[in-house]
Amino acid sequence: MTDSQLIREIKDGNIELYSELMSRYQRKILSFIFHMLKSAKLELLAEDLCSETFYKAYRSLHSFREVDASFSTWLYTIARNTVLSELRKQKAANLSLDESGIVPVTAPDAGPEQLVLRNERMAMVREAINNLPEKQRSALILREYDQMDYQEIASILGQTVSSVKSLLFRARASVKVQLEPYFGEALGVEEYEGMKTR
Repeated sequence: MTDSQLIREIKDGNIELYSELMSRYQRKILSFIFHMLKSAKLELLAEDLCSETFYKAYRSLHSFREVDASFSTWLYTIARNTVLSELRKQKAANLSLDESGIVPVTAPDAGPEQLVLRNERMAMVREAINNLPEKQRSALILREYDQMDYQEIASILGQTVSSVKSLLFRARASVKVQLEPYFGEALGVEEYEGMKTR
């Protein structure tokens, strides 16, 4: 069943199907929430906030309209707002991206030195992303780690597509400036590990 079919069934009273909808998105939403909580040292709250996100989505499912956004975009928006609300409560100023849980892929002939260098570069990129303002950071996480398109990111952040492109441009430029002392000016931002220009 598609998301749309599941949602129609749930709205018609088959509420047990909501667990199927949850299972499709739980891992991605949990990962997104975890990334947003990391620098505030609140990552232990990730599972609770993930549950809260799905609870809020369930309570509001009757008002969800596919013409406004896809279910995944709507769900990410709820997750982001839930996290920001919690961070305001905790008076935490900075959101963060840290370990993504993604294991770097290396060439079969890559030696331990190359693996260490690659991991160090990835850690530096993550640290540079940690230093970005919240909207730039969120846009970059959604684009680079969750592989969302500009329209989806715009819907989640409440921005226009052109604003999202501007946020991503500024975020990438800032990351590049932060990393230049380590990698030199010759490298373009798209050449840093974990960053793509698209």
